[in-house]
Amino acid sequence: MQSVDVAIVGGGMVGLALACGLQGSGLRVAVLEQTVPEPLDQDAPPALRVSAINAASEKLLTHLGVWSNIIARRVGRYHGMEVWEKDSFGRITFDDQSMGYDHLGYIIENALIHQALWEKAQQCKDVTLIAPAELQQVAWGENDAFLTLKDGTMLTARLVVGADGANSWLRNKADIPLTFWDYHHYALVATIRTEEPHQAVARQVFHNDGILAFLPLSDPHLCSIVWSLPPEQAKAMQQASDDEFNQALCVAFDNRLGLCEVQSERQVYPLTGRYARQFAGHRLALVGDAAHTIHPLAGQGVNLGFMDVAELITELRRLSREGKDIGQHLYLRRYERSRKHSAAVMLASMQGFRELFAGTHPAKKLLRDIGLKLADTLPGVKTQLLRQALGLNDLPEWLR
Repeated sequence: MQSVDVAIVGGGMVGLALACGLQGSGLRVAVLEQTVPEPLDQDAPPALRVSAINAASEKLLTHLGVWSNIIARRVGRYHGMEVWEKDSFGRITFDDQSMGYDHLGYIIENALIHQALWEKAQQCKDVTLIAPAELQQVAWGENDAFLTLKDGTMLTARLVVGADGANSWLRNKADIPLTFWDYHHYALVATIRTEEPHQAVARQVFHNDGILAFLPLSDPHLCSIVWSLPPEQAKAMQQASDDEFNQALCVAFDNRLGLCEVQSERQVYPLTGRYARQFAGHRLALVGDAAHTIHPLAGQGVNLGFMDVAELITELRRLSREGKDIGQHLYLRRYERSRKHSAAVMLASMQGFRELFAGTHPAKKLLRDIGLKLADTLPGVKTQLLRQALGLNDLPEWLR
């Protein structure tokens, strides 16, 4: 039976970031992941799943020693943002230089971030990667948690971290209740070639009952789109011919970048908000999508997960230094309070934003147009909005 201090269930971006961040803390870490990632082909077309990495996550990934590896590959650095409502005067724009930054963020394929973190974790002498590995059973003892894998391997850990995604097996086994709601929208993702260059600007338009984001990739004429639509419309757009899809996309996007041509398959997935009632328990902590999922309209999902990691690293290193039991819920409550608050604020603001932009009632439309215009012109408002988007209000002290 193998014995570790921290067993991280789930070797995705968030789980691996936590493992890398605990290197050198004196804690022995094991990561259990169901699949071994395949080597990336640099010549392959861009993957469909991308993340908008903000300044806070960039700081964390730099601290973990993987950022230089990530940006050496193909990443889309963006310098501006533009949000508007279709057929109206409401819009808000951000550009880095006028606000004192040299960039606003990066659009990066999830697989690139994952690969860099996996390679880093392989080099960490305190980290053991166990893959492929699937959990069969977990038992919570007084001083240890006991994990049994499907191949019969057993290990004990003082703390088990659930980084196993939105449908977390571990969260369910721990009987942690979940608040969840259906956004009644599906996200359609695809790679699009645009006639005009995107000029490193991330764009988002609200129209009728949909939200469409164009995220700039490293190629000046390629964007990754996330189109949030009611389920029937999303499926219809997925199944439409390329010509029909391209035409509908240009209309929805106000033809901002000229003619658009889909360059990839189109994937759709349902959008659900989730919020675990507890982020920690006896010998258990939840991070990332296992603890919360939000609407992708502000691109904050993975950034929220990375800040869970930053906070948990802070707490586990402190507890280890002070010789305290890292698995006691009493000591994990500080992590839980901090991250539950951040997630709740983000979930509430995304929900409020989405409801404000839903529907076509003239009075509501006028209200949001005036709101966007005021946010764009009133002194200090854009600065605060941008700091929030960059994650700079949510940084643990060691990353500031």
